[in-house]
Amino acid sequence: MNSTQEPQLPGKTEGASIVARNWTQVLDDIALPEGRMTPVYPLGVNILLVRVDGAVYAVSGTCAHMACPLFMGRLEGYTIVCSCHDWCCDVRTGRFLNAPELGLTVYPTKLEAGKLFVGLG
Repeated sequence: MNSTQEPQLPGKTEGASIVARNWTQVLDDIALPEGRMTPVYPLGVNILLVRVDGAVYAVSGTCAHMACPLFMGRLEGYTIVCSCHDWCCDVRTGRFLNAPELGLTVYPTKLEAGKLFVGLG
């Protein structure tokens, strides 16, 4: 599996992206089981890794609503449900389901030699 996605910034229109130039190793591939999520902090950046249907997604680790830590929430398919106020976010796009004008930063991911990497612009 080699999933690579362009990062998207919150508050930007769909398709707006930046090019990730710096890949940072964050985790061994086997440390993130299917249907699970885990926080990582590459270069001090709070990121939540999520594996759904074999693909790995990376989004900002705090909720855009009240900055609650998303790793404390729950994963329902492609949706992260924040533990503080039940705000729901799609891990593929970073967009909140009930407020699509808001979103989390989505980071590109890739897998090489059994290691997961996140692209930091």
